[in-house]
Amino acid sequence: MKPSLFDLKDDVAVVIGATGVLGGALADGLAAAGAKIAVLGRNAERGEARAAAIREAGGQARFFAADAMSRESLHAAHEAVTKEFGAPTILVNAAGGNDPKVTVTPERPIESIDINDWRANFDLNLVGGVLLPCQEFGPGMCKRGRGSIINIASASARIPLSRVVAYSASKAAVLSLTMFLAREWATSGVRVNSITPGFFPAEQNRKLLFNEDGSPTPRTQAIWGHTPMKRFGESHELIGACVFLAAHAASSFVTGSDIVVDGGYLAQTI
Repeated sequence: MKPSLFDLKDDVAVVIGATGVLGGALADGLAAAGAKIAVLGRNAERGEARAAAIREAGGQARFFAADAMSRESLHAAHEAVTKEFGAPTILVNAAGGNDPKVTVTPERPIESIDINDWRANFDLNLVGGVLLPCQEFGPGMCKRGRGSIINIASASARIPLSRVVAYSASKAAVLSLTMFLAREWATSGVRVNSITPGFFPAEQNRKLLFNEDGSPTPRTQAIWGHTPMKRFGESHELIGACVFLAAHAASSFVTGSDIVVDGGYLAQTI
């Protein structure tokens, strides 16, 4: 019998940001497909809990402390992962977020945003979120002739959202860097793609989306009005796209692509 197109039992997946809601769901999904999971992050409590949950579900996982903003920290984690599970074949860059200090409001127009706060947001989403991890894990994949790198972008990368200007701009840069790396490493057997989620409630945006009593805020109502499916996404709904891009048998000719999982948000105008 031929192996499944989506069988990852021979793969080692490094998931940066697996301590969060979306990254954690992706780690769970890759583990269910058979991959050994290296949970990388700064929060040991959450990381250990995620790895334990994967093991309890029958998968293989371990937490490795790492700061995505530090190449040295990533290198130490890389060595530890290789010693524990073998050389990584999958890298998921799911860390990132928006700093409230760079959120534009009537009281804080864009001209008042501190440039250092702006740079910090780009560091979070682009430098630590994609560039440094790719610099650390990508060359080894190229040397071995096989790898899949999956970056998490955002619907706001395509059409910038109001208020979160630095987040939108930095995620647009993630799409550009994804395509650049895909071109650079295409003949080395390493595929680089991205997933663009629509609106998925997470810790960082929950206060913007729901009132204290659980009712939707005006911003949520606007989002649902712009989303043909009239709802938010659920974290598990990103797993299929991630496993597809991770599985060499399923997506061996796919690189430089972006898979949109947004309930139709980007298809809606008026």
